[in-house]
Amino acid sequence: MKSSSWFFYAIITTLTWGIWGALIEVPQNAGFPPTLGYIIWSLTMVPCALIALYIVNWKIEKDLRSILLGLTIGVLGAGGQLVLFEALREGPAYIIFPFVSLYPILTIILSVLFLKEKTSVFKWIGIAIAIVAIFFLSYQEPNSSSASGYLWLILSLFVFAAWALQAYVMKFSNETMKSESIFFYMTIAGLLLSPIAWSMTDFSQTINLGFKGPYLAAIIHLLNSIGALTLVYALRYGKAIIVVPLTGLAPVITIVLSLFLYSVMPGSILLIGLVFAVVAIAILSF
Repeated sequence: MKSSSWFFYAIITTLTWGIWGALIEVPQNAGFPPTLGYIIWSLTMVPCALIALYIVNWKIEKDLRSILLGLTIGVLGAGGQLVLFEALREGPAYIIFPFVSLYPILTIILSVLFLKEKTSVFKWIGIAIAIVAIFFLSYQEPNSSSASGYLWLILSLFVFAAWALQAYVMKFSNETMKSESIFFYMTIAGLLLSPIAWSMTDFSQTINLGFKGPYLAAIIHLLNSIGALTLVYALRYGKAIIVVPLTGLAPVITIVLSLFLYSVMPGSILLIGLVFAVVAIAILSF
C-alpha cells in the first residue's frame, strides 16, 4: 500500500470522530451515563479488531515487547478517557477541554526529538494553524460551577500527557509491529479497564436501558472505534507531526453537524476556529 494512503485514513478518523462528537450527547441526555458509554465503546472495539485480524489472516505479534507496547497504547488512550471523566467532575469543562485538546503539541515535540520526523516550512505553518484551530474548536462556555482544589488540574495534565504519549507510542510501534496487532491489544486494554468505568457509575440515578441508551450508544461509539482503527493505519503510513494535528480537527465536523441537527449556531470563537481549521486542512492535505 502506498504511503500516500495516510491521508485517506486520517480523513476517515476525522470524519468518524467528528460525527461521533455530534451524536454522543444523545444517549447521555437520554439518561445513559458516559461511564457506561465507555463500556459500550470498549465492546464496539471488538468487531473492528476482528476485521483487523481477518485482514492479516489472524496472525499477530505475540512477543512480550509487542504485547506491552500494544497494551500501553490502549491503556494510555482508554485510561486517559476514564481520568477525563473524573477531571470533569472536579473542575470546569471550559478550561479542561481546551487544555487537553492541545495534546498534539507534546506528540509533535516527541516525534521531532525521538523519531526525527521532518517536514517542509509550509507544512509547519499548517501544523501551527491546526493547533490554534484545535484550541478554539474545543472552547466551552463558562458555567456557574466552581472548582475546589487542584485535583482537576492534575487529572487534566495526566490526560494531556496520556493522549500525547499514546499517539507517539502508536507511531513508534508501527515501525516494528503490524497495525492490526496494535489495535488488537488496544481493544484488550479497553476491555480490561471496563470494570473501572463500572465502579465510577452512579447507579442511584435512573439509567435508560431502552434504545436511546446502550443500543444507540453502541451505534454511535462504533464510529469512534472505526476512527481509532484508521488512526493506527494513518500513523503507520504518515508522520505523527501531521496526522495527529489533522485528526484533531474532528470538531469541525461536530460543529457543522450540530448546526444542521440541533440548529446550534457556533459563537464567534468557534467560527474563528472553523476558519483556522479550513486553512490548516488545506495546507496539511496539499
